[in-house]
Amino acid sequence: MGSLPLHPMIVHLPIALALLMPLVAVVVLAAWWREKLPAGAWALVLLLQALLVGSAYVAIETGENEEDRVERVVAERAIHEHEEAAEVFLWGAGGVLILTGLALFVPGAAAKRGLALLAIAGMAVVIYLGVRVGEAGGELVYVHGAAAAYGAPAAPGAAGEKGALPKTGRGEESEDEHDDD
Repeated sequence: MGSLPLHPMIVHLPIALALLMPLVAVVVLAAWWREKLPAGAWALVLLLQALLVGSAYVAIETGENEEDRVERVVAERAIHEHEEAAEVFLWGAGGVLILTGLALFVPGAAAKRGLALLAIAGMAVVIYLGVRVGEAGGELVYVHGAAAAYGAPAAPGAAGEKGALPKTGRGEESEDEHDDD
């Protein structure tokens, strides 16, 4: 693990949280609305949204730590697009964090619920922003070859790899690999 970059290990947490947040928020709001949970249960949503924002910040920081190395193999423009998308994601998630906090702390049940609904709508936007970040990151790795900056191992099935079977032109195993006798 010593030579592997930290960034790809971190980035999945904010993306996963972005996808889960609307579901969690809707469940908590519905239970709160039906008085199955107190209004204070919204604090769980606030805590998870804060975790999303914090992990997005850490993901950006780890990406910046890796930027110089990746720029050796990937055009700066592609890296910049990913970085910009990540920053917009962070700002969007931060805005939703503010709305989520307001829904917990403003006076009045109607105002709280209205802000909670607005926060949930914002969470849907954050999903879109997260998808943009993920697409740009995936392009860096799979289209522009960013993993090559870390001496990416050969793809499974590559020639000479232990356990890899040679292929014929038709995508089948070669005859000489079978030992049926």
